[in-house]
Amino acid sequence: MSNAELLAIILRVGASGENVLNLAQRLLSAHGLAGLARKSIVELSKEKGLGAAKIVQIKAAFELGRRLLASAPDERPQVRTPADAANLLMPDMGLLEQEQLRVILLDTRNRVVGVPTLYVGSLNTAVVRVSEVFREPIRQSAAAIIVAHNHPSGDPSPSPEDVSLTREIVSAGKLLDIEVLDHLIIGQQRFVSLKERGLAFE
Repeated sequence: MSNAELLAIILRVGASGENVLNLAQRLLSAHGLAGLARKSIVELSKEKGLGAAKIVQIKAAFELGRRLLASAPDERPQVRTPADAANLLMPDMGLLEQEQLRVILLDTRNRVVGVPTLYVGSLNTAVVRVSEVFREPIRQSAAAIIVAHNHPSGDPSPSPEDVSLTREIVSAGKLLDIEVLDHLIIGQQRFVSLKERGLAFE
């Protein structure tokens, strides 16, 4: 089934002069699936054909999807490539309206032990304490970590501050004998691996 057909099932009925499938197609054409997920209740209420009940149904559907994704670390997926890690995080982090810094904790077989969120808000070297990055990895005896943060703009291009912060984290990991495998920057449906680009992993 198409995204429009799935959304139509959630909406159930259309609006005056517009059937439910046309309503779904119009919303997706205007905002896209990711854009629709990011819209607030107030923003959605301005859309023609969306009343309170339909808005609640849309938000509930996206929330269920997010909760399913959030449960994935408990299934202990294995991370073999940067894309594996990005696919674990991108559906959720690519929709966030604020920056978040998360750390994927890995065991000796690169299976995910956990994905704690360390910071929410504007991230820079003045805000992020490197010791905080390693608190959970040490507590849970992680063998390696992958650091990840999102760019709410949707553009995952690394900034000089991103590279500087990564360099500090990599250096600290060497001292603590916890390998920092990568730093991923998550955008909307795309990501950048600083290690693949040779940034801060000299």
